Amino acid sequence: MRAVARAVVLPGTWPAALDLGLVDGERWLSRNLATEIEQRRLFPWIPVFFGLGILLFFQAKGTPALWAPAGALALCIAGAVALRGKPFILAVMIALSALFAGFTTGVVRARSVAAPVLAKVTIAPITGFIETVEDREEGKRVLVRVTDIKGLAETERPRLVRLSVRKGDGLSAGQFVAGTARLLSPPEPAWPGGYDFARDAYFKGIGAVGSFTGAVKRLDPSVAAPLSLRVAAGIDEARNALTQRIATAIGGAAGGVGAALVTGKRGLIPEETNDVLRGAGIYHIVSISGLHMVLAAGTFFWLVRALLALAPGAALLWPVKKIAAGVAMIGATIYCVFSGSDVATVRSLVMTLVMFGAVLVDRPALSIRNLSIAAVIVLAREPEALLGPSFQMSFGAVAGMMGLLPLLQWKRAEGRAETLLDQGLRWIFHAVTGLIATTLVASLATAPFAAYHFQTLNPYGLVGNALALPLVSLVVMPAAVLGVLSYPFGLDGPVWRLMGWAVARVIEVSGWVGGIGGSTLVVPALGVGALGLLSLALLIVALSISSFRWLALLPAGIGLALAADPSRFDVYIDREGGGAAIRHAGGQLSLVGRPSAFVVEQWLRADGDARAADDPSLRRDARCDPQGCVVEMRVGHHVAYVQDVAAFEEDCRRASVVITRLKAPPGCNAALVLDREALLARGATAIRFGPKAIEIRSVRRGSEAMAWSERRTGETADPPKENGPRRARPVPEQDLPEDDFSSGEPD
Repeated sequence: MRAVARAVVLPGTWPAALDLGLVDGERWLSRNLATEIEQRRLFPWIPVFFGLGILLFFQAKGTPALWAPAGALALCIAGAVALRGKPFILAVMIALSALFAGFTTGVVRARSVAAPVLAKVTIAPITGFIETVEDREEGKRVLVRVTDIKGLAETERPRLVRLSVRKGDGLSAGQFVAGTARLLSPPEPAWPGGYDFARDAYFKGIGAVGSFTGAVKRLDPSVAAPLSLRVAAGIDEARNALTQRIATAIGGAAGGVGAALVTGKRGLIPEETNDVLRGAGIYHIVSISGLHMVLAAGTFFWLVRALLALAPGAALLWPVKKIAAGVAMIGATIYCVFSGSDVATVRSLVMTLVMFGAVLVDRPALSIRNLSIAAVIVLAREPEALLGPSFQMSFGAVAGMMGLLPLLQWKRAEGRAETLLDQGLRWIFHAVTGLIATTLVASLATAPFAAYHFQTLNPYGLVGNALALPLVSLVVMPAAVLGVLSYPFGLDGPVWRLMGWAVARVIEVSGWVGGIGGSTLVVPALGVGALGLLSLALLIVALSISSFRWLALLPAGIGLALAADPSRFDVYIDREGGGAAIRHAGGQLSLVGRPSAFVVEQWLRADGDARAADDPSLRRDARCDPQGCVVEMRVGHHVAYVQDVAAFEEDCRRASVVITRLKAPPGCNAALVLDREALLARGATAIRFGPKAIEIRSVRRGSEAMAWSERRTGETADPPKENGPRRARPVPEQDLPEDDFSSGEPD
């Protein structure tokens, strides 16, 4: 019982072989469960159930009541206390308490950040304080804390808006500005399951995005800026000043990358350089997260410990290691604040503080228990981080290394004297194999999350990281720390140039690796089921210490099978009906209408299609004229995209699905009609055709099913009662000469 209640991580290794006691299931289960309890491996499952509670919160419709999860949490805690004498029930009560604590945290967080969100496109004068400024190649992007938007009541006015400025010379954080802006509500996903900028913006307090349409005037503020804004503006100004200093000292693309590594401002990195780094699988180096925080804090730790070791009295009488750990914690905190305190940076700071805090109390610096504590702290602070790639990939990589690296440990042969050369060769061997092993394990652990969020895999990322990370670890980051320390004295120029030389080599290596054929593979979007199973397999491997680890083979196998045969959508529709991507008879997507290039790129990546948004082949298989387009699908159905009301009579009669940004006539007899009103209610929509039914998934309405025999128009949403197929009649070609067709591009 005490072992369950006070679960503490102890070192362990991977079971050498599968326990043959598996034949006797009950004895195998009890023996391995006893091992897990004895090794105190139940505690790491607390953040797992905490995260499950957060996931349940995000599945809830609307805003759940606070009393329900909080009351359930109180009951579970009371049950755990009352039944603490029964180990199994106690473990169940603790798990349920963690689950309801996660749900409660989500409710509290959603209510604490609640702020008005712009309801419709608005062009109006706006005034407010600039909170942050980001320099970009095409201008600046500012975050404005709004004081007034003409025509909007205070209850409808967003608290923060993010605006682009083409000519933003002289703008800086803390200024009170006024100008006319075109404002839009934060965009929803381009397809159901895609990146949800609106959700991220909500939790950041951003209620609108857009751009200034004219000159931006700097004015004397009518009200005093709040203290929080003055502090944020001061930090942002210092970051921008250092960013410009580093970028100017180094110059070129290396200057933008070098500045991003120190200050977190990535706006000066050319897009071509971003693509080069992504192609080599090392783009993670420009996002200040675990690698940067560990290297920065490690540099502080090493410097302080080395300097104190030079003084014999201090080395003998003072707790040098603990002092160095304390300084590293302070340095890491300052680095986090100065680099912008993004979600990834804060998460990395928490993990670093927990790691060095363990040094202060004489505990192992890196353990699964510390990782679990860091996960709970991060999720309690920002539960929405659980849904993002940053949290998933960073914690997944660390958990994977903790679970799999024991397999790759070597023991030195006993009884053999080593020469200095032997020691040097052994150190080099271990350094190289350690770098390769950690990169390989981290790549495998994060691959499912990369496939789910970005639909890309970098098979040569192992090579890119193996060549680039030594430069980053041994030159770039130590130079960054030294440059920041010498910056106040004005002696930082040579340090930045040294750092720039190393960054330039990293870019060159990335270009070479990215130039290898197949360095970037575009894969279809991983389904939620496959991602969940692969994540479960990773958790079992990382958190278990007994033969339970072999159970990971089951979810891993099923998850890989689902990932290898993904269920793709047949039609993607823009949230406003501005265009669609339809799978033609040849099996690829064909583009109709005029959706934005960004949206098209999202659709193509979700389908595992590597074509660019402007590829001419995207419009080759759509039969178009000024009234609209028709695409014939492999399953014998036709999808019509209507641009003119004159096309409704024929397309409603002939097509299986009609898509339009117009209002369809009430008598439209297509099996499914998605017009202006339907898309307004659904948002971005995707369709999958089955032999008996149409599966419809939309951003706002979730999943729906409709039998082919059910004829619908507009917003009829009741589930059909019949399942008989209805074969749509073929759509004839337009009665126009062949020369009158555009090449898939509607007029």
